[in-house]
Amino acid sequence: MQNLFSLEGRVALVTGGSRGIGAMIVKGFLTYGAKRVYITARKAAACDAAAEALSAFGECVSLPGDISTMEGIQGLADRIKEREDKLDILVNNAGAAWGAAFDEFPEAGWDKTVDLNMKTPFFLTQALIGPLRAAAKDHVAKVINIASIDGQSVSREETYPYGASKAGLLHMTKRMALRLAPENIAVSCIAPGAFASDMNKVARDHADAVAKAIPAGRIGSEEDMAGAAIYLASRAGDYVVGGTVTVDGGVSFAR
Repeated sequence: MQNLFSLEGRVALVTGGSRGIGAMIVKGFLTYGAKRVYITARKAAACDAAAEALSAFGECVSLPGDISTMEGIQGLADRIKEREDKLDILVNNAGAAWGAAFDEFPEAGWDKTVDLNMKTPFFLTQALIGPLRAAAKDHVAKVINIASIDGQSVSREETYPYGASKAGLLHMTKRMALRLAPENIAVSCIAPGAFASDMNKVARDHADAVAKAIPAGRIGSEEDMAGAAIYLASRAGDYVVGGTVTVDGGVSFAR
């Protein structure tokens, strides 16, 4: 059990890995011995800069691109397959949120949010199933979807497609897990609460105020997020199939 949480020799892809929760996960993977972690983000300069900074902890490779479209998804998968025969870990972290009043909510905001939060994780996993199956010949390969506590309970914010898409991702995780478990691929999920990020500017900019509503008395740290992801990605999480790890300091029980 001494190396139960080790990721030594593993190759991972973390979408949306240039900042926020994605970057926290990448740092954790590299610190725990991952051989190489690929990150993708829409903005090339930001993705490249993040990969350079994260390379202080291990090998991090930037593959920028827009994975909100089928062309972008296939393009990323092709670039991974050009570089790697096997993919041990896929973290579907890239996501979007959109808030607007009910009477004014735009179709564009709906489509952007639902496509990136629910469609992209499915079709990217599908596009990379070959390298995942190749890794699964040696050990349990992992697909980790990043959802949200807003998919488990209803937020007061008018972010209609966000909560709905994250709830859909939680259910889709279970369905994908049942299909892929016999192939030695474990699909699981993380449901984060308040973490500092560009998507959660309130937690980032007003952490003390947000912390007052959290039973643990604080927002999440990078260690909190990295710890959950390392657990699921390593041998320690091999028997977590279709399950969701909620990482929120207890706030979802206090709503």
